[in-house]
Amino acid sequence: MANGNKVLVLGLDGMEPYTTKRMMDAGKMPNVKKLIESGAARADLELLGAMPTITPAQWTTLACGCYPGTHGVTDFWNQAPDAIDTIIYGLDSRLCQAEQLWNVTAEAGKKTLVWQWPGSSWPPTSQSENLFVVDGTQPASVNYSIANIDIEKYVVASKDFKENNFIDHVSSQNLGDAATDCVIDKLDLEEDEKEDEHKYDDFKFTAENKQEFLLNRYKMKRIKNVEFHNTDVGSGKLSKVPFDKVESAIVIPANWGFEVPEGALEFVTYTAGGHLRRPCLILKNAEGKYDTVKVYKSKKDAQELCTLKGEKIATDVLDECLDNGKKTMATRWYKLLELAEDGSKVRMWMSTAFKVDCDDRWSPKSIYKDVIANCGYVPPFTQMGGTSLEFAQKILTPSWRENALWQSRAINYMIAEKGIEVVFCHHHFIDHSAHQFWNYALQKPNAEPEAEWQKQIDKTYEVADEYIGTFLHLLDEGWTIIVTSDHGEQIHDKPPARLGTGGGLSAGIMRELGWTVMKKDENGNDTTEVDFSKTKAVAIRTSYIWINLKGRDEFGIVDPRDKYAVEEQIIDDLYRYRDQNGDRIIAMA
Repeated sequence: MANGNKVLVLGLDGMEPYTTKRMMDAGKMPNVKKLIESGAARADLELLGAMPTITPAQWTTLACGCYPGTHGVTDFWNQAPDAIDTIIYGLDSRLCQAEQLWNVTAEAGKKTLVWQWPGSSWPPTSQSENLFVVDGTQPASVNYSIANIDIEKYVVASKDFKENNFIDHVSSQNLGDAATDCVIDKLDLEEDEKEDEHKYDDFKFTAENKQEFLLNRYKMKRIKNVEFHNTDVGSGKLSKVPFDKVESAIVIPANWGFEVPEGALEFVTYTAGGHLRRPCLILKNAEGKYDTVKVYKSKKDAQELCTLKGEKIATDVLDECLDNGKKTMATRWYKLLELAEDGSKVRMWMSTAFKVDCDDRWSPKSIYKDVIANCGYVPPFTQMGGTSLEFAQKILTPSWRENALWQSRAINYMIAEKGIEVVFCHHHFIDHSAHQFWNYALQKPNAEPEAEWQKQIDKTYEVADEYIGTFLHLLDEGWTIIVTSDHGEQIHDKPPARLGTGGGLSAGIMRELGWTVMKKDENGNDTTEVDFSKTKAVAIRTSYIWINLKGRDEFGIVDPRDKYAVEEQIIDDLYRYRDQNGDRIIAMA
């Protein structure tokens, strides 16, 4: 039995009890079963939750032991104190008003590692030399919000193509099957200011710039956005995130600086937003069938950047990319998706590119170089999944597995080599995968068979079990291991209620009920701007309703003496409300 002197808090975002127990009972999660048999858990594995069931609020609750209303991290975006229609970035430890447990252990003399814990870990809030902190400024993956300098690419090469095309993810509106509300593309919380930082200091969305939200929503420190809600039953508005697409002609090799193998074919892919070319060779095996692709920096370099064959992902591919126009060393992953035996077609995936010189979210900074030297470069992940079963099977789940195993290597390295005695770590692959494709496990129009998606959910949990298993050796070394999560996941067969939004003010049901009023255009139609001279209340962020109060809000119209009565009326209206299907949407208000 563990003596409790060393503790690992193993957080898996979105890991819910029902699926875990079902998988464990079916023999598909043996490491979880071993862990439970070595310790204690509820028979049904259920956990105590909090409201709202949103990542940063929940992980801060787990870190502090108090509810969001007490610790102050209440959503992905907190309410701006000076504007009822404005929200401010929420994954910032400076918003947390309660003491995090890692500060307690570090200041008590325990070497403590906080790894990618979203909501209240960065910047570090203790000066103790015993505290080691890695990122946590967004939930997706270590360094994602700051190291990512080039977007993912889907490459299709064919003998049918007569020319090469780089299809930019922005100008072409090429939306990939991907997404999650929990992905934060860019973020700057540092004192030093970047070139375009001020662009997003106080950003107001209009009908013309809505694409900015999809591309740069979490780059923004403070935003105004009105959400009118879609009515489909897919994965929601953010179920498709842009990626670059490359179309390349397969031709006979020419002008290479070294002798290429007999029968080889060539095509080209692009990196750095299409600015840098990377020539590729398609090679035959001993049987005369094409089965290998080699990617090169240039035709003069005899040493390839990577070799692609079969199902294996090429990781830690070191190459130049561009960061604000300057050449920068970066790493990315490659994988073959298809290679015709006659060499007539190739499809492959290129991950995001992460710049190598990026220790900004590591404290102390020295551990960054130690980790990448001993465990490999910080891995990317993919947002290409969504409605594409092939992408989920071949890219999404395999790349998340590699990401999780890298994180395990890094944490185990820190324990073994740095003398870490307490670990608070978080991984996001279950939650991210759920946002990508969970909803298709209940049959949707024009989607792949639900049974195939259900298998992919099981595969995700098998990866979780493998990840947990990499830490079980610590039980024999006197460690206590706590496996926990923040929330479960939802599958629905009807459109979500038009109340609440992850990124702004919701103009759905509250507008329908008359509490939120929009300004009119010259034809008497609603615009996208709220008329606060007539608005008594708004639904903002995921779970909150704010009264437009005189004396507090700039354009407040509700007298503070009437606030309670207005709240009562709103509650009554919400309980009585029925959606287009005749269903109630509110369980508790």
